[in-house]
Amino acid sequence: GYSVASDMTDPQPQVTNINGSWTVPTVNVSKGESFCAVWIGVGGQFDETLIQAGTEQDSLNGLGTYSAWYELLPYDAVTIDSLSISPGDKITASISLLDSTTKTWSIEIHDATDGQSFQKNLVYDSSMLSAEWIIERPTVNNRISALADFGQVTFTGCTATIGGKVGTISSFPSIQVIMYNRQNIELVSVSPFTSDGSSFTVNYLD
Repeated sequence: GYSVASDMTDPQPQVTNINGSWTVPTVNVSKGESFCAVWIGVGGQFDETLIQAGTEQDSLNGLGTYSAWYELLPYDAVTIDSLSISPGDKITASISLLDSTTKTWSIEIHDATDGQSFQKNLVYDSSMLSAEWIIERPTVNNRISALADFGQVTFTGCTATIGGKVGTISSFPSIQVIMYNRQNIELVSVSPFTSDGSSFTVNYLD
């Protein structure tokens, strides 16, 4: 995916909002277990703090399973049971700082396909150094999981607020984040972002 910050060599704690949308992909199921997480986040690029919110697309024993979740490191991910997620659902997510004094953040996930929404306020001491739009193979049972074949995911509406400025990926210093396995083989390809800086596509590589 992509990560943005006020500066990639000397980032400042200025990230106060991130937004992104995507369509939940249909996982190509396999006999074993494989996992795919699509998320937006604040922090994590330069430090150990990270607020994440997104969807999970997994292949478990020949079945595709889908869910929404949020996570505040170092705590475990929390599955959002009130949201029923299906392949093809259009998801919009946002993470916003509500109060810098109390360090209160709002996490929102909206399923535009069926009108479901989730919103929760949480207190968290974020570094506020970076904002990310990411696809990853999550850690499962303390091990990095196998990546599920998710086909293709396009992030749209990728905006962040850094230092009070609202902009797209191209508005800020950015780096492309590529997923490799232990053999240093690329697992996905990440496209350049669109001319307006708000969209890009991640493809699963066989």
